[in-house]
Amino acid sequence: MDFKIVHTDNGSDARAGLITTDHGCIETPIFMPVGTQGSVKAVHLTELRNDIKAQIILGNTYHLYLRPGLDILEKAGGLHRFNGWNRPILTDSGGYQVFSLAENRKLSNEGAEFRSHIDGSRHFFTPERVIDVQRTIGADIIMAFDECCPGDADYSYAKQSLELTESWLARCIGHFNGTEPKYGHSQCLFPIVQGCIYPDLRRRAAENIANTGADGYAIGGLAVGEPTEKMYEMIEIVNEALPKDKPRYLMGVGTPVNLLEAIERGVDMFDCIMPTRNGRNGQLFTAGGTMNMRNRKWADDFSPVDENGYSYVDTLYSKAYLHHLFKAGEILALQIASVHNLAFYLWLMKEARRHIIAGDFASWKKNMIPELNKRV
Repeated sequence: MDFKIVHTDNGSDARAGLITTDHGCIETPIFMPVGTQGSVKAVHLTELRNDIKAQIILGNTYHLYLRPGLDILEKAGGLHRFNGWNRPILTDSGGYQVFSLAENRKLSNEGAEFRSHIDGSRHFFTPERVIDVQRTIGADIIMAFDECCPGDADYSYAKQSLELTESWLARCIGHFNGTEPKYGHSQCLFPIVQGCIYPDLRRRAAENIANTGADGYAIGGLAVGEPTEKMYEMIEIVNEALPKDKPRYLMGVGTPVNLLEAIERGVDMFDCIMPTRNGRNGQLFTAGGTMNMRNRKWADDFSPVDENGYSYVDTLYSKAYLHHLFKAGEILALQIASVHNLAFYLWLMKEARRHIIAGDFASWKKNMIPELNKRV
């Protein structure tokens, strides 16, 4: 993988870059639609490619490991061939999913034992096993195994959690360097910065990870219950220590406002389930604010879903029709809303990049934030 910074903003730490992988190039800043189980919910691959214009999608190690399972993925030739997506893929480590199974998992220095949410079967993830799983999935960018610390953890727990993550990281790197990709394309490993909301822990983690010489770096354990301003503070601390010539990936974040704030602080890559999950519940994101399509006010509004036309669905369907589909429980409502939201998120990233290159990102972002915060 190669990363080149194309331009930096005049008034902030925002930067426009280009990531090159064996499956294609990625213009940053970039948002990655989440395809947890090899599929972005309610969205067809042709829409991802041609209308949403996604450049990279994310798969989930934990879920793909359980279903369809490694045997099927290996027989298929990896996730790219299994789901038909011929552009870059990133997989997370499964650490967040193990974290979310707090009542059904047990952590030790060796790894994490957990019960499947599907059938209750027992499984054990070690750092080495997680690398092997991601080799089999075959993503272009893979994550080191980590413990995702709760956002409200006390200092003692956060420090212990970070020490566990750091010991696992050393093993991940050793095993990654001692193994090879399976399907003829290269893979790169991103370590994950943890440390909860404690500045000294975040700084320590970032400095330690910066010394690994990795191809890129992820920032984890944010947007998990901590105040938003704390999240921004941690991003600033971490990015002061991480190398400026490598991509930075903020995991699991977030709202359109969160993305612009993080870009201003030097983040390049994002993923989040919010555009598709919220879309399936009737919430649309737009440059003029958010709309709840279940509200009665849209029942006789025959104007386009969004006249800005981020996606083909915006001008093809009216607000009244989409409101009707949600009230009637029609599956098409979920598809329209998901396509729109993802297209808007990708549009927002493209606009951010355009303004970074123009050198006026900071002023553009200042004007955008109040609009994005509106409830329409």
